[in-house]
Amino acid sequence: MSSPSGRIIRVGHPADTVISAREAEVLAAVGEHLSNAEIAARLFISVRTVESHVSSLLRKLGAEDRRALTLIAGERSGAPVAPRRVPAALPPALTSFVGRVRERAELAAALDGQRLVSAVGPGGVGKTRLALAVAADVTDRFTDGVWYVDLVPVTDASMIASTIAAALGLDEQQGRTRQQTVLEWAAGRRALLLLDNCEHLLDAVADLVERLLAHAPQVTVLTTSRARLLLPFERVFPVEGLAVGADAGEAVALFEERAAAAGVVLGPEERRRIARICRGLDGVPLAIELAAARLPALGVDGLEAGLADRLQLLTGARRVDSRHRSLRSTLDWSYALLDPQAGEVLRRVAVFAGPFRAESAAAVAGMRAREVAAHLAALADHSLLVPVSAADGTRYRALETVRQYGVELLEDEGELAECRSRHLSWAWAAGVELLADEVVDNPRWRARFDRLADELRAGLGWAVASGSKDAHEGKMLLATLCHRRGIASEAQWRFEQAAALAPDDRRAADALHLAAGVAANRLAGDDALRLHREAADLCLRSGDTAAAARNLARAAELWNRAAGTITGRPHELVPRELLDEAWRLAGDDLVTRARLGAAEAFAIPETDETSADVVAAALAAARRSGDVMAESSSLDRLTTIQLSRGEGRAALASALHRIELLTPQVLDPCIGFELSDAHVMAVESAIAAGDLAEARRLAERIRDLPLHREDAHVAVARLIVVCALEGDWQRALAAGDRFREGWERAGSPRVPTLRRAARAMAMVHGMRGDTAARLEWMRIFTALVPTARQNHDQHSSAFFESFMLLHLGRAREAVECLRIPPHELRRWYQSIWRPWYAAAWAEAGVLAGEPDAAERIESVRATTAENAVTAALVERAAALATGDRAGIVAAAEALDAAGCRYQWARSLVLAGGAHRERGAAVLAEMGAIVP
Repeated sequence: MSSPSGRIIRVGHPADTVISAREAEVLAAVGEHLSNAEIAARLFISVRTVESHVSSLLRKLGAEDRRALTLIAGERSGAPVAPRRVPAALPPALTSFVGRVRERAELAAALDGQRLVSAVGPGGVGKTRLALAVAADVTDRFTDGVWYVDLVPVTDASMIASTIAAALGLDEQQGRTRQQTVLEWAAGRRALLLLDNCEHLLDAVADLVERLLAHAPQVTVLTTSRARLLLPFERVFPVEGLAVGADAGEAVALFEERAAAAGVVLGPEERRRIARICRGLDGVPLAIELAAARLPALGVDGLEAGLADRLQLLTGARRVDSRHRSLRSTLDWSYALLDPQAGEVLRRVAVFAGPFRAESAAAVAGMRAREVAAHLAALADHSLLVPVSAADGTRYRALETVRQYGVELLEDEGELAECRSRHLSWAWAAGVELLADEVVDNPRWRARFDRLADELRAGLGWAVASGSKDAHEGKMLLATLCHRRGIASEAQWRFEQAAALAPDDRRAADALHLAAGVAANRLAGDDALRLHREAADLCLRSGDTAAAARNLARAAELWNRAAGTITGRPHELVPRELLDEAWRLAGDDLVTRARLGAAEAFAIPETDETSADVVAAALAAARRSGDVMAESSSLDRLTTIQLSRGEGRAALASALHRIELLTPQVLDPCIGFELSDAHVMAVESAIAAGDLAEARRLAERIRDLPLHREDAHVAVARLIVVCALEGDWQRALAAGDRFREGWERAGSPRVPTLRRAARAMAMVHGMRGDTAARLEWMRIFTALVPTARQNHDQHSSAFFESFMLLHLGRAREAVECLRIPPHELRRWYQSIWRPWYAAAWAEAGVLAGEPDAAERIESVRATTAENAVTAALVERAAALATGDRAGIVAAAEALDAAGCRYQWARSLVLAGGAHRERGAAVLAEMGAIVP
């Protein structure tokens, strides 16, 4: 089975690995020894995207470095494209897997006949290692991949779906919860999902697994846990200790291998004694590894004596299972052999949710960094911690069993609350440092956040459970960081959590106001309206009437300004009622009155005679107040008025001024919506003005905005349109691949404002004669169907269709497509395309031999005059009407100067003679059908 987009490429090394079409292009470029910047320039993508693809290739192909990738690229040169299965996404093993031949085969067999299998056993018995080995063994059965999800860092059951989605590489999806995202991904796929360490989340995991298996009949789930999920269709696979024979067996083999790694080779006599030790440890792998790690220091005599003493001390520990007791005894014994400070470090680092550095451990342990570093290294030598190599140096990770043991020790010593508090303080400080870093759009910042996020979540989980006064501010911090990372849905949710934990109504209102800002930026208009209303109510309860008015004003503004993000048709009186209530509460506060002025500007159609005066007053009020948000909103309304009047260059100037105003601001959730919208309006205005070079520059800025980092389809939508108009079709095709991959990865959301990108791609493929690709993009266009309130793109759609029809020589169909006269397009969103539509309308009349062709040309000259491209197209239509070859060539030169390569080449073809041959060659190079 291929990927959802159908673009999976087989590579020559290793044989079962697959990469996407884009990754194949990057791999080929790496094979040519190109730098990331050179690859980005060749493929028309950002350097950051190249870095992401290279990292993915290193992981998928098992390459150690870029040089190894170069060799692999050489090996696969000329390899055919073929759909293949998705590779297993499993973590690499740090040590070899020993024994369990029978269990490995039986568990693999169980997965063949059952859809839910739970590997159940005590801590340290080797459930994870066995499950990973079996998952690797059965990869061939699952064409859509084997996926590993570590639930150890998850302390909040509500984060399970998010953790699974992250492991699957799924972006956030507009209007869907993370659980819905996972379920929709799984539907129709044949995949194995390995959920590791479920014991602390049993009920929530069981609920999600039950939904998943019901929704996805070809998905199989393998869990590891200390207890079963208690689902009726669950197959429980008990995992016991390793076998111990009279003088040999799997347990002894494991001990020998780990001892050899520590530099000790056992003789025959010692092997029999080791067998007795392993039998006393019930064959529990973790206990055996801990004992083997002590062999160089204690020898076999010391191991026998020490373990015998520890076992005799057990008289009924908390865990009644014998294997739990043996592991507990081994951990107790290993812990007793540590010096006091190393023991302190071991138990105190147990509060970390993931890998940690020495200096972080020192902060949480309350000790000096140099001492802690030495102890961490020693604990790793004793197999109590696992060292993990990272880009920023060595980190250490505690196995879940050891971590739980450490937490028990903290409880026994009465240190747990203090240690949790230090951990939260450390995570808080690290989060504040991240927040202070203004450069967030780079891999380093994102990696820092990703490492810190689970620690913050865990620390805040404890803070909430313990009733800490820091919980509210901590949730605010996490929400803000999530927003900057591009995890919008979690950011909104965390702000709402912060509101529920706020010490008073006023701070709760602030949190909800920010949540509303995130919702608006996510295009979740219904949520934004709800949250602004709730925030206003809390402001009223706290006595802050001005803040209440600002929230009501923003809600009213969104009703009228962002209707496409709201489901269903609102009652016409609702925005007016909100505004009237806001005016009653506003008082004399200048910022509040400025916000209300901006909201009022959107309450009047831009075609109304009074709209310009209302916007002028709103702008004046905004500038008096010094409020950037009010000024940005007012400038946006001014831009729409200018567009409706056909003043594309003035609209572009207004949008650019808006960007300059917003760019220096801190990228908080409220500014985010305005900044993104300002760039979009600037591109639209540049298209209306015919300034394609500026439109491209701005579209590239949209592509690179941090706000769109996780939403490739949103990032490149405007770039597709600009490249299609320019005639840079190769770049349009590359951006189209990114759009489709991102849109499908996001769950194919309905986003009306993206329909023009799909229409532009359908046009390009139609002009290239690729009917199948054109139909696919028309399918996407239809899937982006707007709500009942959104039909404003029908005229731009007609333009793109007519563009293709005219190229194919089907002028009569183009005339039918452009039935509405251009002068009837008056709303601002129609006026963006009015000059382009008018030029096509005039040309279609000429080429179809319409009796009013001359009148058409004259009637659109004023409409198209400001736009250099459309003005030249109208002049070309006039020359075509009179057979003026020189006029057609002059139009070609004007189009070339305007940066419209396609129309320049088409003009040469229309001119005929020697010009035709030159133009036809360019069109053929673009891949177009030559008329």
